[in-house]
Amino acid sequence: MIRVSVVGASGRMGQELFHVISLSPGLKPSVGFVSKKKQSTSFEYTAHEFNKESAAKTDVVIDFSSLEALPDVVSFCSKHRLPLVCGTTGLTSTHLQHLEKAGKKIPVLWAPNMSVGVAVLRRALSALSAVSEFDFQIEEFHHSKKKDNPSGTALQIQETLEKAIKRKCPQPIGVRGGGIIGTHKVYAMSDEEVLLFEHQAIHRRVFAKGAVRAALWLRKQKAGFYGIDDLLLK
Repeated sequence: MIRVSVVGASGRMGQELFHVISLSPGLKPSVGFVSKKKQSTSFEYTAHEFNKESAAKTDVVIDFSSLEALPDVVSFCSKHRLPLVCGTTGLTSTHLQHLEKAGKKIPVLWAPNMSVGVAVLRRALSALSAVSEFDFQIEEFHHSKKKDNPSGTALQIQETLEKAIKRKCPQPIGVRGGGIIGTHKVYAMSDEEVLLFEHQAIHRRVFAKGAVRAALWLRKQKAGFYGIDDLLLK
């Protein structure tokens, strides 16, 4: 059995991960790292510290926690040579540098969005190079509790779009409200026509499934810094 530990185990994504891991053949939810302020008894994880004992119970780590926790997560995984899948968003260049540095010692996969649908959407945007003279705008919708605006996914989509059309675009428009899981739209507009590329996440579990898939793949990789495209779209 592959033992999967989760950082941010008491959160919404953490509980989705526990559900997916529990139902996946050959996987076992092992250690749950939980903020002391968010201890929960709604699942079978118990709170653990980043130490040798926790590392001994772990084969791979999935992190959907916070920017504040990320340095400790990276340090823990690097010290104990544990593969790390990170879905934390809102990262600064300094955070990314920490992950890239860790990738010299261990396999690290970071993605602001773990769904295969968003990966396919980003690949489809290459077709927009044929209408690079159009006007472009990205619009994204998330639940009212999402902290980063624009989202990490929207910024990644924008980066992909700008590479395709070879110029800068306006900043993504971020809407926050209700319980929307995540909707991302890319508009390409001329005076005569409008193209719309859209992805909707209708359940948070899609991200948990993607993260678990990434964890299984990452355990077989050499040290390096990977993205979701490395496993989904080869």
